[in-house]
Amino acid sequence: MIKRLVIPILTLCTVLVSSCKLDLLDNPNAVTTNNTDINYLLNQVEVSYAAHFNQVSDPGMRLTRMLNQGAAFYDNAVSPGGQDGTWTTAYAGILNDVKALIPLAESGELFVHAGIARTLRASVLANLVDVYGDVPYSEALDPANFNPKVDGGASIYTAALADLDKAIENFNAKARAGATGDLYYGGNTDSWIRVANSLKLKMLLNRRLVDKAGATNAINALITGNRLVTTAAQNFVFKYGTNLTNPDTRHPRYAGQYSPTGGGDYQSNSYMGHMYQSKGFPDPRIRYYFYRQVTANTKDVNELRCITNQKPAHYGPNDVFCLPTTIGYWGRDHLSNEGIPPDGLRRTAWGVYPAGGLFDNDAGRPVSLGAGAGGAGIHPIMMRSFVDFMLAEAALTLGTTGDAKALLKSAIEKSMADVRATALGTTEGGKITAFETDQKMVWADEVSKYVTKVLADYDAAATADEKLNIVATEYWIALYGNGVEAYNLYRRTGKPANQQPALDPNPGQFVRSFYYPTSYIARNSNAKQKANVTVPVFWDTNPAGFVK
Repeated sequence: MIKRLVIPILTLCTVLVSSCKLDLLDNPNAVTTNNTDINYLLNQVEVSYAAHFNQVSDPGMRLTRMLNQGAAFYDNAVSPGGQDGTWTTAYAGILNDVKALIPLAESGELFVHAGIARTLRASVLANLVDVYGDVPYSEALDPANFNPKVDGGASIYTAALADLDKAIENFNAKARAGATGDLYYGGNTDSWIRVANSLKLKMLLNRRLVDKAGATNAINALITGNRLVTTAAQNFVFKYGTNLTNPDTRHPRYAGQYSPTGGGDYQSNSYMGHMYQSKGFPDPRIRYYFYRQVTANTKDVNELRCITNQKPAHYGPNDVFCLPTTIGYWGRDHLSNEGIPPDGLRRTAWGVYPAGGLFDNDAGRPVSLGAGAGGAGIHPIMMRSFVDFMLAEAALTLGTTGDAKALLKSAIEKSMADVRATALGTTEGGKITAFETDQKMVWADEVSKYVTKVLADYDAAATADEKLNIVATEYWIALYGNGVEAYNLYRRTGKPANQQPALDPNPGQFVRSFYYPTSYIARNSNAKQKANVTVPVFWDTNPAGFVK
């Protein structure tokens, strides 16, 4: 059992006396149905869920070459000590708060609140299984049990799917009042139902490897029901603001990089190189995803040591190494853990999408505090494009209803539209349109050229596996900012194929699941650390060495 201090509730009571009643005999460190305002608690769950998404997404992005992984070996990429925060946010935070919220909501006939809580709980449970495998669940929140045992990942998936069904039942019930303070959809139940169904879709797609028939039938039922995320307004995103302190509401990637000294994440050379050159012309989204602080490659070995090195012998002829282009895209290769040279105001930064940074208009100026959209970015948790990509994969691998090629086309177009619309909705919008006018660039033409190229490649693919690789590669590109689904996709399909190798020729086996956190192993007498990171989660039945 895990407890946390819930000090913000006490703070809220001093401001809104009428909304909180706290008896002096109550334990101020415990969330109960007697000392909590349900609207505040729901917001707490929603904010914590955004933090949880970021915590789980980060290693997923790095393992799938979306961001640089700064460990030299896979075994160090998800170290036990680095997992404590993720575990605490999930158990002591979200799952504990949801346990308190649901009976409070249902006894008060606040069914929208209950439905949101169940949807987020189901997502957290699925994510925990997807990254750790078997985890505590049935005994996890028992205050009398300090040594909860793990449940099998398959049984937790079943419970999470049932939670989503119950959430939909909540959303369809007649509530005494809505959840107008909902941070995601303002209490719109249709959007929440679509999110719940879309989360079911992703879980069923994972489960196709262990239950093909069941996944096929259930996915077809979702398609027939026609209540998935399909429009831009239904995109499941967490929106950040521009406030610097008290509180800092900026996107965490922006906050970590846009400062007087720069720094922050190294982007992936492989990912940037793929977007720049794999089609024979740049991906239209590249200027939105990445901001180049310089527009020409450095020649200073003190800034970038690899410029004097030969490409490693175990790299293939098409593998990007050191510098993905000649025009200043400055990241790092996979599993590069070299030291930090004075390049904080040189390395490529997060752009306007999804982090709320700068749009790349060839200015080549350093990042700075407040630059660009000021951090008003998003977490792209479940976008409408993701749904179409998953349906295309299901059509190819399971034979579910739908034309994979048409779904691929729709997915790419939706991704392009949402990236652009998100960026235009920020303070960078004017800069974007001015750049396009100056360059005589028509966005629709750029998108059409890209889609035409991908569909031509799809038609030319000789096998279903080659077609799946095209679908998965485009999904990977659209997932920028979402390592949760990228990590699942890679283990589920082995795609995108031919990913950039690690710098070291012997980095160990790819991470098929994360180590359990140090705090969990140290404090739970029933906990047992897994032997290594090659232990697959229950739905990952692919052979050893399937992904590298």
